[in-house]
Amino acid sequence: MSGVLIVARHALQEALRRRVLAVVVVLTLGFGALYAWGTDELFKDVSGFSHDPSGLDPRALAGATILGLAMFGALFLGTVLATFLTAGAVRGDAERGLLQPLVVRPLSRSQYLGGRFLAAATVSALYVLVVYAGAVVVVGLLGDWWPLHPVGAALRLAGGAALVAALALLGSIFLGATANGICILMAYGAGLLAGLLGAIGDAVPSHTLQRIADIGSWVLPFEGLYRDALRMLVADVPGVTGAIIQLGPLGGSHDAGPLLVPWAVAYGVLVLAAAALAFSRRDL
Repeated sequence: MSGVLIVARHALQEALRRRVLAVVVVLTLGFGALYAWGTDELFKDVSGFSHDPSGLDPRALAGATILGLAMFGALFLGTVLATFLTAGAVRGDAERGLLQPLVVRPLSRSQYLGGRFLAAATVSALYVLVVYAGAVVVVGLLGDWWPLHPVGAALRLAGGAALVAALALLGSIFLGATANGICILMAYGAGLLAGLLGAIGDAVPSHTLQRIADIGSWVLPFEGLYRDALRMLVADVPGVTGAIIQLGPLGGSHDAGPLLVPWAVAYGVLVLAAAALAFSRRDL
């Protein structure tokens, strides 16, 4: 375990030395300022609306939509962060001659992988939690709309970021940093596209599109966790307002059932086990 922690600390120190985390903090503050400004303007406009006879609640619609948009932004930025922290973890470092001095010391390859995953998953998950919590507070204070299940949605987003870190670590064994980064971000986009198809399939309705989305959620469970987080965000919004916002911004909400979270945990363990096996057989 000490070896894992040493590698994790080394990875974080390297990210600090390269000013990766400093850039992330500065850009996130800019994102937060723009988000707060947009949210304030949105609720100022919504405050002038009267309640629709159909039962549409403008404040709930605005709050759930802008917070759903923040959830997409938080997971996307967390995905980018996890990808950049792990894209060159094995093959990239090996090509630059940084890996060999580490793994020839009393440090196993599995400990090296564990440390890199611990650093990337912790940073990206904490980043997603902080951005999401900030968005919840901004929407609550400026719009007086609070989600009923903020913790469950936050944990699912953080889990999605950790899964992306595991996949990027596995890809780093076979691909260079650039190719691996492109692969992971395209996989993220494919998952998002599957979620959008599912939302269309729910609205039409189309069983084929729903099945495509379900398969995407199980093959890429970070997307399933994101859709489930959206579901928890809007599950208790009643009437026509709930029906509209369940379509969701950038991916609709979906109840994947009680097996999604256990499967996501097992998926992460399997990916890390596959990475450890592949790394143990890799000729550096």
